[in-house]
Amino acid sequence: MDAIRRVTAVLGPTNTGKTHHAIDRMLAHRTGVIGLPLRLLAREVYDRVVARVGPSVVALVTGEERIVPDRTQYWVCTTEAMPLEIGADFVAVDEIQLCADADRGHVFTDRLLRARGLNETLFLGSDTMRGAIAGLVPQVTFLKRDRMSTLRYAGSKKISRMPPRSAIVGFSVENVYAIAELIRRQKGGCAVVMGALSPRTRNAQVALYQNGDVDYLVATDAIGMGLNLDISHVAFSSTAKFDGRRMRGLYPQELAQIAGRAGRHTEDGTFGVTGEARPFDEDVVEGIESHRFAPVKKLHWRNESMDFGSADRLIRSLEAPTFNDWLTRARDADDVLALKALCALPEVQDKLTEPKRVQLLWDVCRIPDFRSSTGPEHTTLLTRIFEFLVGRGLGGGRIPADWLATAIRRIDKTEGDIDTLSRRLAHIRTWTYVTQRKNWVEDESHWREETRAVEDRLSDALHAALTQRFVDRRTSVLLRRLKQKEALVAEVNDKGEVTVEGEFAGKLEGFRFKQDASATPDAAKTLAQAAIQALKPEFHLRADRFYNAPDTELDFTEQGGLMWGTNAVGKLVKGAEPAKPAVEAFVDDEAGPDVAEKVRRRLQHFIDRKVAAQFEPLLAMARDEALTGLARGFAFRLSEAMGVLPRDAVASEVKDLDQDARGALRKHGVRFGQFTVFLPALLKPAPTRLRLVLWSLWNGLQEFPESPPPGLVTIPNVAEVPKQHYTLAGYHPAGSRAIRIDMLERLADILRQKDSRAGFEATPDMLSITGMTLDQFADLMAGLGYKGEKAERLKVKAEAAKVPEISAEAAAAIAAGQPIPEEVSILSPTPEPAPEAVAPEMEAFYTFTWAPKPRQRPERGPRPERKEGEAARAPRVERPQGEGPKHDRPKHDRPKGDRPQGGPKGDRRDHAKGGKPQRDDRHKSYEARPPRVEKPIDPDNPFAALLALKGKV
Repeated sequence: MDAIRRVTAVLGPTNTGKTHHAIDRMLAHRTGVIGLPLRLLAREVYDRVVARVGPSVVALVTGEERIVPDRTQYWVCTTEAMPLEIGADFVAVDEIQLCADADRGHVFTDRLLRARGLNETLFLGSDTMRGAIAGLVPQVTFLKRDRMSTLRYAGSKKISRMPPRSAIVGFSVENVYAIAELIRRQKGGCAVVMGALSPRTRNAQVALYQNGDVDYLVATDAIGMGLNLDISHVAFSSTAKFDGRRMRGLYPQELAQIAGRAGRHTEDGTFGVTGEARPFDEDVVEGIESHRFAPVKKLHWRNESMDFGSADRLIRSLEAPTFNDWLTRARDADDVLALKALCALPEVQDKLTEPKRVQLLWDVCRIPDFRSSTGPEHTTLLTRIFEFLVGRGLGGGRIPADWLATAIRRIDKTEGDIDTLSRRLAHIRTWTYVTQRKNWVEDESHWREETRAVEDRLSDALHAALTQRFVDRRTSVLLRRLKQKEALVAEVNDKGEVTVEGEFAGKLEGFRFKQDASATPDAAKTLAQAAIQALKPEFHLRADRFYNAPDTELDFTEQGGLMWGTNAVGKLVKGAEPAKPAVEAFVDDEAGPDVAEKVRRRLQHFIDRKVAAQFEPLLAMARDEALTGLARGFAFRLSEAMGVLPRDAVASEVKDLDQDARGALRKHGVRFGQFTVFLPALLKPAPTRLRLVLWSLWNGLQEFPESPPPGLVTIPNVAEVPKQHYTLAGYHPAGSRAIRIDMLERLADILRQKDSRAGFEATPDMLSITGMTLDQFADLMAGLGYKGEKAERLKVKAEAAKVPEISAEAAAAIAAGQPIPEEVSILSPTPEPAPEAVAPEMEAFYTFTWAPKPRQRPERGPRPERKEGEAARAPRVERPQGEGPKHDRPKHDRPKGDRPQGGPKGDRRDHAKGGKPQRDDRHKSYEARPPRVEKPIDPDNPFAALLALKGKV
């Protein structure tokens, strides 16, 4: 070979600038072709060449992409797609050591043997190819290039301790996804690069890494083929991979190819292992660091001279052996396996009638199985395409447009998860490859644009899905800003949402910042610091708004919480008195003591005003200086109980109150009921709710009883709930239900008018007051001390009033306008109804009698013996409180609804007029008021004479 057609092998490890040198040499010629091992790398080199000479003279040709301008001078291609017949001045093949690859080696070997430029040819690769190239390419010149930076072994590191700008390598999709998810949780996110990604998705993911949005890259061995990234450390998560047929360990030169991506230009790099990968042996480490490996002895080869005379002859030509010591026949690749499968089909054999059809079948079999489908799926697709192309069916020698459109339409969907989008991308790559073949479809440019548009949409969707799953944008933004030593910008919107650099950091709830729990541990502290800086002025502004807010915006919960709208801003705590609770404000320490004190004062003002408004009758009674003696003491007891006292608990105090004291208390709204002494105004829902909270605080309960829903006359009587809780809630337990106190007193007023000894029935008024059925009312009465006996009787139906009808003669006279004769009866006789056999209807009723349960008396000693002749006296039976009549005031001083406790009217022990028992004068009664001063008799009084006789008769 003369000097004009020189061939040069540029050999050396990674990061030696071989690809950059090849681009410079190509652009030094008028035309050139460069073949690259991956379409991702081809796209990268294409972009670099376009940046230097413009897109109008640069072509990009891969299996799925074809950009060929009219004035093309430079061709950037995948190795399989290199045009060898155009006669370019310059030809280069990158990663020539792939001649030893079992799957694609025969393609690179063919380019090594046949691809030549008119003026210059470059083979770029590892120094292990020196002997093979020298043995196969005559008069080749070798150019050795040394690595521009140092590569050293860093041992094993956990992913959690992986340094920034690291790439973690996995050899399966599942492994890559698992590592990426772990990095997202611990480091904020990562970019994902795999060979199966489209160039658009891959470039978008690489941009995340190169721009510093993420500091970590998880990739397959695709990064080993010339992708130029700013990687400082490469970690292997595994040292074995599936090569398409079996799992095998990576060869040292393969490890070196990937590890060499660490360190760019003059920056040193490191490599190591992580996860479950075993550390490298010393000889492997030494080989990678010094770039010395065993030379390649055999190159995979396949006969390039194919015989298309028949299918059998084509297969035999592909299986032809080689006799060159440097070459070995390649194993059957996917295209050969597909050819053998299709040739075995009778419907395909019948169409192989000429060499052109055999060559067409071979072109169809070379469609890559991007989907990695198993079974006959790929074979079926190839068979259908071949049938279209040979002219059968609607194709007419072309793939039908409607069939192709239907297939593409099924793929053109951007929803779904990562795996779904990846499968659709693999499918569209098949149709992209098909549309790139010449004369396979009508309107080639339209279908190429259509498939490219679908691939772009799916690529964007896949990039978004990968980013959403494996990148915590908030953490990545924070880390980038911190690395650049920039001040973080934080904001708070009207909803209290806090953003840092536009990323959601948490929410301000009242005066406490609640950080977003999804933040990674590394970013949580930074998030909190940045958010607090933004919240400092917000705390003061919010405290001012809160202090000036009306009481209608504040409320308390039934468990003692204090709310401002929907935000908890504090809680009630026990104070000096039951009706004077203290408050505890919920304010972050970062807000400062001034804000905390302002919030506390506003909450204290709110609860003080709330107590004053709801308990106004009670507080007014406590302030009344006119109340003295026992009345004042009783008012104090009622204030302690917050307006509701069971009568049996204060029976003696009530009995000691004279009528003047009671009257003074009644002026403040106190009602002395048969069962309860209470202030009716404090039984309303709002005071009741507040009473339960304050009482629970004062008594130190952990869980406060809740007030019943407003408007209910009765509620269930739960055995586990203390009776005092019902009393505080304004209810009195009786039977299986508890009845509202004021309604119970109304019922008691009606019951006093009944003869409980002889028995009485429930009236509609009783049932209406309680809102109960008859059976429920009977249960209530049993709880009040009444015995109900159920019976049945005939139900009396009210007969409808009969309207008399006018007789026919009278009606005729009235119609004729004539007077009715005297002998004519005005009313027609009432017909006697025919007797009907009607079954008697029965109704149930209860008869109630006073039957209180006797109170358990304490045990007493033996009764002393009665002396002879001493009259026997019946023992005095102590009545339980509320079970018998009480007479603690004159008969005529009993206002309605203010009866003392006792049984109904019909249950009084004596039979004196009016039911008043005879007083035993031997027992002196005492009153709280001073003795009356006797007034002198007025002589002008007409009853003066009678009054003068008072006490003398």
